[in-house]
Parts: sequence; structure tokens; C-alpha cells
Amino acid sequence: MTGVPAIAAEGATVMMGDTTLLAPTTFSVMPGEFWCVTGGNGSGKTTLLRAFLGGRSLTAGTCSVMGEPADMAKPLHRRRVASLVEPIPFARDMTLREQVTLVAASWYGNVPETAEGAERIIERLGLSALGERFPHQVSSGQLQLFSLALTLVRPADVVLLDEPERHLDSDRVDLVADLLTERTEDGTSFLVATHEPALVEVRDGRVELG
Repeated sequence: MTGVPAIAAEGATVMMGDTTLLAPTTFSVMPGEFWCVTGGNGSGKTTLLRAFLGGRSLTAGTCSVMGEPADMAKPLHRRRVASLVEPIPFARDMTLREQVTLVAASWYGNVPETAEGAERIIERLGLSALGERFPHQVSSGQLQLFSLALTLVRPADVVLLDEPERHLDSDRVDLVADLLTERTEDGTSFLVATHEPALVEVRDGRVELG
């Protein structure tokens, strides 16, 4: 396969003193591919995702997005990468629908198509009936789907997800797996840290840590 990888690590390593947070790791994900990161607790899955966000400095090696070093200080990097690695802050006094629409508008502008796109994501994740509720009025699983909606409603070449299956029942996990697979068909690349078989089964590649 030729072309510039959407996501690539070359000997990426993170040490803290004598402790290894991420052992040397090398792989590449092409545009439109879905890769999973697997491994036991403490193997470095979240550390690896943070390195691609540019929020974790490497001790050695490189992490790149679309051929450029991961650097969250650069607007282009922030435009290319969407993530659900750290908890997303919610506005307590705005409904789920209002917040998803607001994120969409911040990227696409406040036009009718923006609200329509936000509604499609809300519906696709099974949140339509909850759209007028506030974050504190929904369950932990529904809040996870809401977080995914906020992440996926914006444009991105690369999406980084840390255990997107968290708090979800099997039907919702299958729904998320289907949605992520559809997004890869549009050219988005995914790097997903997960223990969930339903997600691992649909991946194009796998990074095994530990």
C-alpha cells in the first residue's frame, strides 16, 4: 500500500524515570482504516493515544498524523484529529441536542445543514428521544453515547478513542461498531483502545501492547 499514513508510530517510547509507560512501538494506519490497540492494564494504550494527540511527550521515537509530528499547538493538527480520550466537559444548562449542534456549528458554521448533520449523529447513536434532556438527567451509558456524538459530529481525518464501549450494553456496542465502520468507508482513520471483541473483530489492523 502506498501513500502517507494517517497515523504512524516509529519506535514511539515513553519512560518516566525507570518506569516504562510505553515500550517502543511501531505501526502505521492508512486513511480509511480502523485499527485497535489492545493489551493489559498498564500496557500503554492510553499513553499511546495521548502521544498522537500531542499531549504526551515521547522519550524516543515519533508519532505522526498525516505525515506531520503530533502537536496539539498547531491548528491544523487540532482540525485533523478528533478524540475521546479524556472526559469531555459538558454544559449543565444546555440539552444534549443543543450541545451536539453547538459543536457542529463551531466547525461548519451556523447554517441549516449543520443542525441536520447534528441530528443525524444524535439519531444514529439512539439519542433522539433524549435530545431535550440535560447531561445530569441521563444514564452513564447514555452519557457515553453523548460523548461519542460530540466527538463524531465534527470533521476529522483521524479519530482517537479510548474504550468507546465503556458503560454500553452489547446492542449499543454493536451500534457504535457499525457507525465507526461506516465512517472508515468515508475515509476517516480510527485508532481505538479497546477490550471489546465486537470492535476488535471489525478492525483492519491491531497494535498489541505489553
